[in-house]
Amino acid sequence: MNVLLIYPKYPDTYWSFKHALKFISKKAAVAPLGLITVSAMLPEEWQKKLVDLNIENLNENHLDWADLIFLSGMYVQKDSVNDILDRCKDYPAKIIAGGPLFTQEYENYPQIDHFILNEAEITMPEFLKDIQKGSPKKIYQTNEFADLSLTPVPDYHLLKMNDYAFMNMQVSRGCPFNCDFCEITALLGHKVRMKSSKQVLDELNALYKLNWRGPVAVVDDNFIGNKNVVKNSILPDMISWMNTHQHPFKFNAQTSINLADDVKLLQMMRSAGFTSTFIGIETPVEESLKSCHKVQNENRDLVENVKQIQRAGLQVSGGFIVGFDSDTETVFQRQIDFIQKSGIVSAMVGLLNAPKNTQLYRQMEMEKRLTVDATGSNTDFTMNFIPKMNQRKLLEGYQHIINNIYKEKPYYQRIKELLKNYKPVKVGKSNIDLNQLKAFTKAIFVLGLVSKGRFEYWKFMAWTLFKKPKLFVDAITMAVYGYHFRTIYGLRNA
Repeated sequence: MNVLLIYPKYPDTYWSFKHALKFISKKAAVAPLGLITVSAMLPEEWQKKLVDLNIENLNENHLDWADLIFLSGMYVQKDSVNDILDRCKDYPAKIIAGGPLFTQEYENYPQIDHFILNEAEITMPEFLKDIQKGSPKKIYQTNEFADLSLTPVPDYHLLKMNDYAFMNMQVSRGCPFNCDFCEITALLGHKVRMKSSKQVLDELNALYKLNWRGPVAVVDDNFIGNKNVVKNSILPDMISWMNTHQHPFKFNAQTSINLADDVKLLQMMRSAGFTSTFIGIETPVEESLKSCHKVQNENRDLVENVKQIQRAGLQVSGGFIVGFDSDTETVFQRQIDFIQKSGIVSAMVGLLNAPKNTQLYRQMEMEKRLTVDATGSNTDFTMNFIPKMNQRKLLEGYQHIINNIYKEKPYYQRIKELLKNYKPVKVGKSNIDLNQLKAFTKAIFVLGLVSKGRFEYWKFMAWTLFKKPKLFVDAITMAVYGYHFRTIYGLRNA
């Protein structure tokens, strides 16, 4: 079999980092980890090619070559999925689809030949058995959750590595919490299932042998969901491996705010090479946290928790939401104040949406408040249900937040707030690489000479050089991120 793996294009969103990537001559932020993991489950004798539409075009030669086309995707990639299916309809190759979009909406894609739904460790072997017999079924799905000891090392060798800013890996699936707007537990369950330390090290070795050096995103929905295994097995072995290999990678993760409660865990993550974490803060409004069952964030000094993590040497990016039923018009300024005080530079603020199969979706459905399908984007100013607050006021308040955290003056002020508090831990070498030099050169031109906010940029650069010269590279990186955020929110030329 000739297998063509196609990954759809992302629209221009908060996490695409499309406008920041130009500064370092990269085409995409992260690689399609799901597809290259599925690829590793296929028979060794099958020939495989990957086309990631975020870095290259799909052409006729690809489609002529293929016997089977494997397609994955998320909600936010729907438009690109439709384009791909339109391109494929005139070719004889069978189309096999899986991933979050198809697991939840397979009935909307009658043109697809076979669906490998839920977790492929369970459903893929059944499909492969049937295709060898010549009688594959239309749908393969399961209510069970996979044993991650069965997950192979992804086929990293299929990637055009130089086109990506990050490599990525997965250590666990599932989340112990129960936030009503989150679809993770519907897809992957509450029980946190872990790979073994050996599997994690095998993946690090695979990346190392392919000469990857630099950032690696750990894409778990909550890396510390099972603290016991992470502290007693995963992190000690990662620390040992990183020391042996002279620290070739820098990791980022997604964690819950209770990371701040565990000094030892913070120290171990930093020793293993973790430099940043994304945390779902959602809102500083206690009533809203209770209403969405965000119990891990309740009854805390969230600003101080963020600063504890920063002082331990990890930068914090955060997710924030407006549009909860309990929100009043005071929420907009409260969000701005929290974000600015916390020094969370990458603050992803979105309007609340109700993804399918979540508790919130069921509530909105019962209350007959659903309007359209959620887009999966976090920057398109849409909601898929009727909010309790006046919708015009909600949208105006949301825009007010964006203006007051991403325009140059408040944005650079927030980076300064972080740098005052941030205490990076030196682990391994910290030489400036070629990508950082490229970003610095382009930043001088784009942000320092062309941008309308150049005066604020030079003020910030001068402050950094005098007050925090050792954090100059971090300052340049975050300044470049700001350019991306202002562009996607339409603030760059405002």
